[in-house]
Amino acid sequence: MTQIPRSALLLGLAGLIPFVWGAMTTLNTDLQLWGVHALGPRFVGPYIQLFYGSVILSFMSGVLWGFATKTTGPVATTGYALSVLPALWAFFMTGGGPVSAGMALMAGFIGLLGIDWLFWKQELAPPWWMHLRVLLTAIVVICLSVGVFL
Repeated sequence: MTQIPRSALLLGLAGLIPFVWGAMTTLNTDLQLWGVHALGPRFVGPYIQLFYGSVILSFMSGVLWGFATKTTGPVATTGYALSVLPALWAFFMTGGGPVSAGMALMAGFIGLLGIDWLFWKQELAPPWWMHLRVLLTAIVVICLSVGVFL
């Protein structure tokens, strides 16, 4: 089975909303002004992307930890060690302003994709995992790029 389960796909895509919204409010001044008025300044532009991106990297650490529980011995130890890296990356690397934090998050999500692949290759993640993760990661990195490069 390599087809992504519908619920996982829909929830994964829904999880992109803050990234897409942040990119849209960075590119569209009128939308940004509306967002600031309706939601507050923390929920537009790069600000929502950076905070939410840190949350998601930490969440993904928990997901990877769950995959590591499927094995034992040295493989489990390596899995547990790798699983904490995304959360630690988000914690230590997202300070210093929106551009450097955005670049750090892009690197974090790309690095996470590599860790995802290792868990998937060891058959600790579902067979469809990489199809979902590549899709979501590509969209996240594109959205974060708007805040970093535009």
